[in-house]
Amino acid sequence: MNEKLIIGKGTKYPLNGILSLPEDCSSKVPAVVLVHGSGPADMDEKVGNNFPFKDLAEELSDKGIAVLRYDKRTLVYGKEMKNDTGLSVKEETIEDAILAADLLRKDPRIDTNQIFIIGHSLGGMLAPRIDAEGGHFAGIIIMGGSPRKLEEILMDQNNDVLDSLNMFLKMIAKKQIAALSSKFDKIYKLSDAEAKSTVILGKYSRAFYFKEMGEHPSISYLNVLDKPVLILQGDQDFHVSVDKDFKVYKDLLGEKPNVTFKLYPNLNHLFMPAVYGEILKMKKEYKVAQHVDKNVINDISEWIHSVWKNPLVISN
Repeated sequence: MNEKLIIGKGTKYPLNGILSLPEDCSSKVPAVVLVHGSGPADMDEKVGNNFPFKDLAEELSDKGIAVLRYDKRTLVYGKEMKNDTGLSVKEETIEDAILAADLLRKDPRIDTNQIFIIGHSLGGMLAPRIDAEGGHFAGIIIMGGSPRKLEEILMDQNNDVLDSLNMFLKMIAKKQIAALSSKFDKIYKLSDAEAKSTVILGKYSRAFYFKEMGEHPSISYLNVLDKPVLILQGDQDFHVSVDKDFKVYKDLLGEKPNVTFKLYPNLNHLFMPAVYGEILKMKKEYKVAQHVDKNVINDISEWIHSVWKNPLVISN
């Protein structure tokens, strides 16, 4: 059962959304807010011919969990926002996720003490901060996220591409990557005003975006959190790394009893079966229409229901 609604109604940036509800809402049900990865994205988080958020919404609502998804602010208002030199993840992502959680809390069908966040990719990196800055979720699910800084991930992705090029292209790309690395090395030495005036990628991407996010590392939130956390990754994910991301999560948080880890064989960044498994073939990878793996859906559902029935102490 799907209901159309507006996130941030009455604000400067209202967004279309869909609330997918279980058929039986005779008693209050748990709910999740879905938070997108990087770049403009629609409410289904469409990537190529794949719709991971639609899959999550349909499957989890069939399993008794309400799911709220919505268009990302930069998809709808990108033209208005592109010249905002002070744009950060707060305006791009965090504010709307908190508004979405607030909207769920006003719905009499939702168990207001059992609202969760599922953050995918960049959304997973931001999920702990969203929780701390006003989301106040019952638990956090991180799908294909990272404990590292965003610029570190981008540099690794660039270097992966570099390794795949022929010698001539490699010479050209190596200089470009070195120049980008030099820019990233300097961002934390800039004042906020300087960072806002420093273009770092393309025409509009400013150093301030990376600096502001980097000054709020997700691991600092996770270290002090005692509410339930579920960290998921596919072992064929070429956007993030098993060694540098998933295993580092485990190294940093593995002793915490509130954190659960799941690594899935042969799944890519969308938690769908890997096709090529190479960053250079990313477009071809996501052109193949697939669905989020059923094991991932089942694990998320079982985890939410177990927390719902046996909640840990929640820290806000």
